[in-house]
Amino acid sequence: MPTFLPRRAVLLSGGLLFTAALASAQVTPPAASSPPTPPPAAPAQQPIQATATPDSTRTQPWSLHFQQTIIDQWHSGFSAPYSGPYSLQEHESAKLSLTTTAFISRRLWKGGTAVLNPEVAGGSGLSSARGIAGFTNGETFRIGDPAPVLYLARLYLRQEWALKPELQPVEDDLNQLGGAHPTHYLALTAGKFSAADFFDQNSYSHDPRTQFLNWSLMSNGAWDYPANTRGYTVGALLEYVTPAFALRAASTLVPQQANGPALNYHYGQAHAETLELTYSYHLAHRPGTVRLLGFRNVAGMGDYRLATQRPDHDITQTRQTGRTKTGFGISAEQELTSDLGLFARLSYNDGRHETWAFTEIDRSASLGAVSTGRRWHRPTDRLGVAVVANGISDEHRAYLAAGGYGFIIGDGNLNYTPELISEVYYSFELPRYHVSLSPDYQLVLNPGYNHDRPGPVQVLALRLHTEF
Repeated sequence: MPTFLPRRAVLLSGGLLFTAALASAQVTPPAASSPPTPPPAAPAQQPIQATATPDSTRTQPWSLHFQQTIIDQWHSGFSAPYSGPYSLQEHESAKLSLTTTAFISRRLWKGGTAVLNPEVAGGSGLSSARGIAGFTNGETFRIGDPAPVLYLARLYLRQEWALKPELQPVEDDLNQLGGAHPTHYLALTAGKFSAADFFDQNSYSHDPRTQFLNWSLMSNGAWDYPANTRGYTVGALLEYVTPAFALRAASTLVPQQANGPALNYHYGQAHAETLELTYSYHLAHRPGTVRLLGFRNVAGMGDYRLATQRPDHDITQTRQTGRTKTGFGISAEQELTSDLGLFARLSYNDGRHETWAFTEIDRSASLGAVSTGRRWHRPTDRLGVAVVANGISDEHRAYLAAGGYGFIIGDGNLNYTPELISEVYYSFELPRYHVSLSPDYQLVLNPGYNHDRPGPVQVLALRLHTEF
């Protein structure tokens, strides 16, 4: 394992090389304008009446955007009577992560769009992204090699069909072509994407590149969402969208192995179905949204109860084709004022079979608030505060207590108690330079659900993010 300073140099040089390669492609990005300063979860713009074809190849045929996020993270030391192969280390140096992404969209025909996202990622998380179920850096993947790697993040086709003639303006954005967009539409997306691109959205708590860093705050913690190690899958998504309601359903692939990099293309043996209903409303003239999510994953998962009964507690020896994991998630957000909003999530899965893709959480509840900096004359800044409690099923607890471990936690023993996490971040925005700098603080109690290793663990981070 290289030392900290050389890894930092490798990551930064990897990001610069990717930026230089993007510049050499001689594709001119859209001209930068003065960034808007909307409050969180701003109300949707009013539709306008259609006076021409809703969608044509003459309206912004190309969209090109770029992001780079660098996160340096460190945790305080703590004492523990014992540790296992997947425990959070009691003492370690800071860890650096980097992601660099190009977002390329091309309008093909009326309602048809192609999306391509090459991405570079590198670095490592604290303790190799192990030891905390609600891990502290959403930009860190569970990959041992810290060297930056170029790979294909997204490649998909999207077709939209307008259901009514009314239109609303849509701004050019990441993987989104600007122009007039139908208010009521049906859409089909097929290819490689992230399930989190379309499901479990939340205006205040979803993107670790600009919002909260913790895994159990960027998504419903108990949603074992279908993805390879880097967070992407292959499949198809059908959407029915109106201003008040949206219904989304997807069928996608899952990894060949738990936390595996390769997806299982034997669809009859392994797949995932996700369904979500979204309802948007106004309360006291302030917008709010509620999302109800359900999921069912099918894969060759191991069984916690059977693994606990084995002398070696090897869950891989209990894997069997066709096992399922089912669960649900509820997400809500509500604007209180033009500068302040609240959010909450609650999620659950049955917890009988091993975690396959996301993280080892079977129950999770979170609550938080986000404010702009308008009161102190920094209207584009953001201040976020949140708390989250994570838990696991009885079968999962017994397995870890017997000495078993998954791909993210396992202390060799377990005196169970819920894992508690709080997080606060402040994002200093520099709109003129398309840059934000965000100090972040997290307090973790009982990492890995273990009362014998209570901490507290204090985690400090500094995030540098650029996007245009």
